[in-house]
Amino acid sequence: MKQTKTKYEKIKQIVSDLNLPNYRYIQLAKAIFRQRIDDFDDMAMLPKVLRIALTNEFGNNVSSLIPVFSQHSKQAEKLLFELTDGKRIEAVRLQYKQGWESFCISSQCGCGFGCRFCATGSTGFKRNLTADEITDQLLYFYFYRHSLNSVSFMGMGEAFANPELFGALKILTDQNLFGLSQRRITISTIGVIPGIQKLTKEFPQVNLIFSLHSPFESQRSDLMPINERFPLHEVMKTLDEHIIHTGRRVFLAYIMLEGINDSKEHAKAVIGLLKNRGSWEYLYHIDLIPYNSTNKTTFKFQPSSAINQFCSTLKEAGVSATVRTQFGSEIGAACGQLYCENEL
Repeated sequence: MKQTKTKYEKIKQIVSDLNLPNYRYIQLAKAIFRQRIDDFDDMAMLPKVLRIALTNEFGNNVSSLIPVFSQHSKQAEKLLFELTDGKRIEAVRLQYKQGWESFCISSQCGCGFGCRFCATGSTGFKRNLTADEITDQLLYFYFYRHSLNSVSFMGMGEAFANPELFGALKILTDQNLFGLSQRRITISTIGVIPGIQKLTKEFPQVNLIFSLHSPFESQRSDLMPINERFPLHEVMKTLDEHIIHTGRRVFLAYIMLEGINDSKEHAKAVIGLLKNRGSWEYLYHIDLIPYNSTNKTTFKFQPSSAINQFCSTLKEAGVSATVRTQFGSEIGAACGQLYCENEL
C-alpha cells in the first residue's frame, strides 16, 4: 500500500514550488522543533508568501490534532484527540520520578484484532492513522514543553498492521525533525511477522515488545485470534532472527489473568519456550503485566503475590523476568485500557 505524503514532504514541495532556497525548510523545521512554534503565521523568520502558502495548505496550526478531553493521575496524563474527520484516538504521557517522560501513542483508530483482554479490541477497527497523525500526538506534548525522552507504540491499534508506521519512524528519527534515537522508540506487536521482519531490516535498533500472554498455541489462539494467522512458533523463529541480526533484547509481554494463564504449567511452558533456543536466548526478557480491568473485558486482576511467585519461578530457571510497574490504571490509561471511553 502506498504511504500518504507527509506534511514535511509537502512543505518541502511548497518551498520548491515557490522557488525558495532549501534553507527555508530547515528554518521552518527549527521553528517547530527548536523554538516550538505551533502557528505558521508566527514564524516571522519565514517570508510572508511561504507562511500564507503553509496556512492555505494546513490551516494555522502545525499539528492536525484537536485535544478534546484530558485526565490526570499522579504519574500519568491521558489525552483524547479528535482527528480531522471527527474520529478519535487516545495517547498517554507517563512521568517517572527521575524526571523522565515517556509517551504512549496510537497507530490506529480502534483495533480489529479482537484480543479478548484488551478494551481497544472491543471498539473494532475504524482506520489507520497517517504518519502525521501518529507523530502529531507527540508534537502536541512537545509544544506544551514536555521532554520527549522516549516513545512507545503501545496505544490504540497494532502498529505493524499500519503501513504508515514506517513513515512515522522516519519522521521521529529525522535529525531535522524530532531527532529521536532509534533506541528511544519501542514498538509493541501481537506478532505480525512481516512487520517484525521489516523493522529488523530498516530500524534494527528500535526496541521490540512481543505480546505473548500464553505459551500454549491453542490458548493463545483463543485469547488472541491473530495466533491462527501467525502461530506462536513461527513468531518465535522470526524473533530469533531479529535478535541474531540486531543483537538487541526482545521483551515478551505477559498479562497475568487470574485462573487463565497463571498456573505452574504456564510458567514451565514459558521456560520451555525460551530455553535451548540458542546462544542468544539470554536476550529474551519476560515482562509480567498486572491485568488492568475495564468495563469492556471480564477477566480478573491477579494478586501481586501470585505475580511475584510466577516471576520467581521464571528467574529460578534462568529466564530474565520482571513485573512491570503500572501507571495510570485509575484513569484508564494503562495497558489494554484505551478505548476512548469519553468519546461524545
